[in-house]
Amino acid sequence: MKKIKIGLQLIIITIGFFFLCLSNSNAQDIRWLRISELQTPINEVGAEYEGEFTQGNSNYCSWPAQYGTDQNTMRFRGLLIGCKNFNDPVENKIKSYKVIGSGPKAVPPTDQIFPVELKLKGQFNHPNVVVDDANATVLNSYDILDETDQNLMAEREVHVKYNTSMGITVTKKVMSFSGPDYGSFIINDYVFKNTGIVDDAGTVKQQTLQDVYFYFMFRYAFAGVTSSGYGSTWGAFSSCWGNSNIYHQFGEDITNAAYTDPNSEVYKMRGFYSWYGPNADRTVSYDEDWGCPNEAEDGLLGSAKYGGAITLHADKSPQDQSDDERQPNTTWFISPDISMFTNTNPSQYDEIFMSERYKAMSEGHTDKPHDQYVGNDYPINYTDPVRQTGGGTSQGQGFGPYTLAYGDSIHIVFAEAFSGISWEKCREVGANWVQWYKQTAKPTLTMPDGSTTTDYNLYKRRWCETGKDSILKTLKIAKQMYTSGYSLQKAPPPPGTFTVSSGGDRIQLSWADNATSAPNFDGYVIYRSRGNVLDYRTEYEKIFECDKSNLVHSFDDVTALRGFDYYYYIQSKDDGTVNQVEPGKPLYSSLFWTVTSAPANLQRPAVLSTLDSIRVVPNPYDIRARLFQFGDQSQYDRLAFYGLPPVCQLKIFTERGDLIWEKNHTRGTGDELWDSKTSSGQIVTSGIYILYVETPDGRSVYRKFVIIR
Repeated sequence: MKKIKIGLQLIIITIGFFFLCLSNSNAQDIRWLRISELQTPINEVGAEYEGEFTQGNSNYCSWPAQYGTDQNTMRFRGLLIGCKNFNDPVENKIKSYKVIGSGPKAVPPTDQIFPVELKLKGQFNHPNVVVDDANATVLNSYDILDETDQNLMAEREVHVKYNTSMGITVTKKVMSFSGPDYGSFIINDYVFKNTGIVDDAGTVKQQTLQDVYFYFMFRYAFAGVTSSGYGSTWGAFSSCWGNSNIYHQFGEDITNAAYTDPNSEVYKMRGFYSWYGPNADRTVSYDEDWGCPNEAEDGLLGSAKYGGAITLHADKSPQDQSDDERQPNTTWFISPDISMFTNTNPSQYDEIFMSERYKAMSEGHTDKPHDQYVGNDYPINYTDPVRQTGGGTSQGQGFGPYTLAYGDSIHIVFAEAFSGISWEKCREVGANWVQWYKQTAKPTLTMPDGSTTTDYNLYKRRWCETGKDSILKTLKIAKQMYTSGYSLQKAPPPPGTFTVSSGGDRIQLSWADNATSAPNFDGYVIYRSRGNVLDYRTEYEKIFECDKSNLVHSFDDVTALRGFDYYYYIQSKDDGTVNQVEPGKPLYSSLFWTVTSAPANLQRPAVLSTLDSIRVVPNPYDIRARLFQFGDQSQYDRLAFYGLPPVCQLKIFTERGDLIWEKNHTRGTGDELWDSKTSSGQIVTSGIYILYVETPDGRSVYRKFVIIR
């Protein structure tokens, strides 16, 4: 029996080690772009494939990140590279088709992609953000630079380089720009060079590559905070893979008036955009689901977002580096759930399989865009064995065909952006809509054009659809950034340090003066949130502003209330004279440089002479009155213990005498906060509880309090 037991242990250890190795083999090195409203990871293998990120619903690419770094918009990106008549160095024969790549459904096979470099570069290091003498920004741990270079085109750039078994070396730059005007797009700059390097050892196989295509795939999923897998907040689980997303392509026909007319909304633009369409899995109707409202509570529109991409440059040929307006040459939407993409271990030696992929990469332009196929119906109701097989669709962008002799290269640049109505507008429109929906009130419904209506579903839909104008505007700014040679004027830099200190009757803020030397600098603005930060429920308020004429580098927040947690960010600003996008409007540094994620709060002075002043507030605690206690959102389970000595031990017991929570109070203040959770993280039930306080010299006191839930 003992031998059997030892044998089983060895088997378990071996199996565990196998799966650990398997997991590690699939894990890719990544770098993060997290300095703006659009925040995304970038991996070392060319495209962020489905399932790569395991947190939440495995989606990524958050926008607007100010209201949650889980505002996910993307299910996957994919990049396939294909050619014809490839002289394969492994099989030593001509392959009619050769296709390799990253994603879209899984990590690329290790015999196709060979990483060389992955670096996060920045113009300057992340500011030092401190609350009560401790590091106070979660973003700082993601924004760790491999190199600093003040001459970079963007504040942050991820540089990627890898070789492929086709002999093409891919060099990629992903550029992120901070500030409200430029923070909702990234620019992807690719160079594909025929170096002949075909394996991880650096073996060179010189040959001319024929009919080469570079094929990018985008699968958007605007579930965001409405659904994180099976733990949906209020949205449908299926929205996590974008089954109701709708796509619209534009710019394929460069002779069409929509492309050539300077008054056209897509003048000289070629690309696509996507948005959340009503989801058939929701409990509300088609007309009610535009924007995915939280119909059971406040009506918040959780998915009133648009995403898209435009081509900024594509070489005509290796010999002609001028922009080819006919590219991309393939613009069909396609199901990501057909066999050519669901195969998670595709063989580059299977010519039939490769020919299917190559056909999709090179099939040309659509006869009409996806949204016209969908019509005024649930997107999932449009089905096609190639385009939509039940899980939604994705957008393809194929560039080619190119002929690349040994040493030749092709340069392709595109911008990717996200936009929509502001989160504040999502709250406003949703709140108006839900009152009509529940028939609790009938507020005035003002349409985007200024007219009024009583059709509350149409009202909400029309506001959601203004996101189209927003995404096109954002893409145009990205194009302007590129065509200017990345010379659009940027905001002044953020303060190099931002310090927040809790106090007895105020919260003190101070910051460095490094931004004052920037051209056209004109002061600072400070915002504050209460109870939470970087959360879809967060509300920010401006509490301070100064300009160059009344410049200061410290501020005391004397309006904070006791018992609440506060979070802050500071932005440098200029005078608006150099704004090339919106002349006259000041440029602000990104809030993500300085936003605090650790709370500051008012702290009472400790009581030294007696324990008689110790009390529990509120007592009784009644959850029905939480709005009048410490709020009804993030701190609604909070109680405060006031009148404490500077150092003591706190313990909470049930009426039966069970110890459920304890803490050593060593802050030297007279208060401590408790969020009604046991030491194991469970919310306590209704009942009578006992607070026990003991000082190091042996003095002690008990206080009874009541919780009603």
